Amino acid sequence: MKVHFIAIGGSAMHNLALALFEKGYQVTGSDDEIFEPSRTRLADKGLLPDKTGWFPEKITDDVDEIILGMHARADNPELIRAQELGKKIYSFPEYIYKYSEDKQRIVVAGSHGKTTVTSMIMHVLRFHGKEFDYMVGSIIEGFETMARLTEAPMIVIEGDEYLTSPLDPRPKFWHYKHHIGIITGIAWDHINVFPTFAKYLEQFENFADLTPKGGLLIYSKDDKRVADICSIDRYDVTAEGYTTPSHKIKNGRTTLNTDYGQIELQVFGEHNLKNIEAARLVCLRVGITEKGFYEAISSFKGASNRLELLAKGEKSIAFKDFAHAPSKLLATTMAVKKNFPDYKLIACLELHTFSSLNKDFLKEYKDKFKFADEPIVFFSPETVEHKKLPTITEADIQANFAAKNLKVFSDIEKLKSYLESQDWNRKSLLMMSSGKFGGINLKEMAERIIK
Repeated sequence: MKVHFIAIGGSAMHNLALALFEKGYQVTGSDDEIFEPSRTRLADKGLLPDKTGWFPEKITDDVDEIILGMHARADNPELIRAQELGKKIYSFPEYIYKYSEDKQRIVVAGSHGKTTVTSMIMHVLRFHGKEFDYMVGSIIEGFETMARLTEAPMIVIEGDEYLTSPLDPRPKFWHYKHHIGIITGIAWDHINVFPTFAKYLEQFENFADLTPKGGLLIYSKDDKRVADICSIDRYDVTAEGYTTPSHKIKNGRTTLNTDYGQIELQVFGEHNLKNIEAARLVCLRVGITEKGFYEAISSFKGASNRLELLAKGEKSIAFKDFAHAPSKLLATTMAVKKNFPDYKLIACLELHTFSSLNKDFLKEYKDKFKFADEPIVFFSPETVEHKKLPTITEADIQANFAAKNLKVFSDIEKLKSYLESQDWNRKSLLMMSSGKFGGINLKEMAERIIK
């Protein structure tokens, strides 16, 4: 089987390419930009294109299938050539469904927490030797790739609400046709494709409606919008809610209170405790005992970039997190402050996404820094220009965030110098972004200032 990827460099796309390569498929691909870690991971398997760009001559008669990534456009020359030749063209989620049509499909959706819940389920299943396939949006300890496609009887999928492909404006998670669906929470995001919250909410309503007869919806009872959606009036679907489990926090460590004693965790934060409950309910449905679940989850260290420890000293600590949306900013800062209440929290958020850099969306961040002792916002004017958005200013950010003592930086070197000049005694540092903070090495910086 020969498969060609149009936009092979994407996070999900290159992992699917690696998964198919491991199955013995002949894989080729193209992209006009490929960043790390995709570049190195593709190169290690001999899949990195010789040149960046689009080359319609790669679409030859012997190509069996085309997989189209969201990064490509509708006028992509390779896509046009594939259409001219009548090639079978799949979007990424359509291909995942095609391959998992005969499997039990578990799909984790939500504006936040979906990567972590998916990772937790994967960790527990692997701990107990269960056979399963997966697609997740982050590197997980113990898993070489973010995608696996075998003959396993079930698949765990992180369900993204973003658009499917240049040819299909529907959300990705509609295509997976879940048997077990999870919605962790809903907070407006992706303003560039969902211009109103009502439109954004509609995507999750449809996701819930797609639950089949005999299917299961697992949802956060603490999110009223999610609870309203999932408390559906259907006799043939089971809906099961969850909330924060009983726990205690001592000396920065969190333990669960269970029927099997105190279970010490490697992760912390109320949002992660809820994520654990979502994962527990799923695992109970696929053959894991409750005792077995707690045994496994105690060794879960978190997904890459999700409250990931950067450095720790005797009287200071530093984390990074993928947080970028307003709800994630609030949850992550609250988690760090509650676990290290005696430390002054310096929390730095990079505005990087279309939504966060949109002047009309900035008001959604009001009061979301309330757990930070010293809030900081960084944005790159070049990124705003690259995304073809209206200019934003420090005054725009100050006015909309309405955070006491807020500092705003638009020069990464000035931000770096400021952080390195601070006295870090009895302080915690939290760096939050879905971007790269101007390319600075956060771990090296954290180790230098903390230790």
